[in-house]
Amino acid sequence: MILQAQTTEDRIREFILKHYPLARKDGVKPHEKWLETGMIDSLGILDLVHFLESEFSLQISDDELLPENFESLKTVTDFVCKKS
Repeated sequence: MILQAQTTEDRIREFILKHYPLARKDGVKPHEKWLETGMIDSLGILDLVHFLESEFSLQISDDELLPENFESLKTVTDFVCKKS
C-alpha cells in the first residue's frame, strides 16, 4: 500500500472539517467564501491563523490578517504556499 503525502490544501481542509460544523454539512469547496456563507466567523479565522502558524511554522503579521487572505480554501492555501 502506497501512502500519499497530504498536500497543503488537504491539511487545511482537514482542519476546517474537524473544527467547523457547517463545513461538515456541505464539505469544503475551494472557492466558497467562508465569512460570506457563515461557515467561519472572525474568531474562527483567528483559530485558523493559529493552526497555520503552528502547522506550517509560519509567522503571520497583523498586516497580513486581511479578509482576502482568509476567504476560502483556495486563498488560504495560496497564502500559505506564498509564505512558505
